[in-house]
Amino acid sequence: MSAPCCYILDSDVFIEAARRYYAFDLVSSFWQTLVEQARNGRVQSIDRVKAEIDRGKDDLKEWANGDFHQWFLSTAQPDVIDAYRQIINWAHKQTQFIDAAKAEFSRAENADAWVIAYSMAKDFVIVTHEIYDPSIRRKIPIPNVCRALGVKDVDTFQMLRELGVRLG
Repeated sequence: MSAPCCYILDSDVFIEAARRYYAFDLVSSFWQTLVEQARNGRVQSIDRVKAEIDRGKDDLKEWANGDFHQWFLSTAQPDVIDAYRQIINWAHKQTQFIDAAKAEFSRAENADAWVIAYSMAKDFVIVTHEIYDPSIRRKIPIPNVCRALGVKDVDTFQMLRELGVRLG
C-alpha cells in the first residue's frame, strides 16, 4: 500500500513520544526519522502544534525549535481558515458533546481543530493518539471529527508502517 502524500502530526504524537516510548536519550532514530520524512515532504505539522510544544521547557521544545522548526506550517491560509470555520460550526451543532467540550475544542490555543482544518484543506492524513469514541461527551476527539467529516487519521505506528520505517 502506498503512503499518502503527507502526514500532519498532532501535538500528542510529539509529546507522548518524547515523554514515553521514544525518549530522546533512548530512541534518537525516531526523531531523526521524522526529520528525514519531513525533508522528503511526507511528515509535517502546524504552527498551532508548535505553540503547544513551546509551552514546555524540555528536549522536545529544543528539538522542535531546532531540527524540526521549518516543518511547522502556517495555518494562516484562506483554505485552512475556511475549513476551521466549518469544523467549529460542525462541533457546535453536535448534541453529543457538552458545552464545556465545545468551548475547549474552540479555544484558540487548542491545536486540535486546526490540525483537522489543515488536513481537510490540504487532503493530508492526521497522525494522533486520540481514539474514536462514539459515546464520549466531555471531549471532542480528533478521530470523531475526522470520521464525521471524511478526514483520514492514523496513529504513529500506522504512519511508520505506511512510510515503511523500521526503527532499531
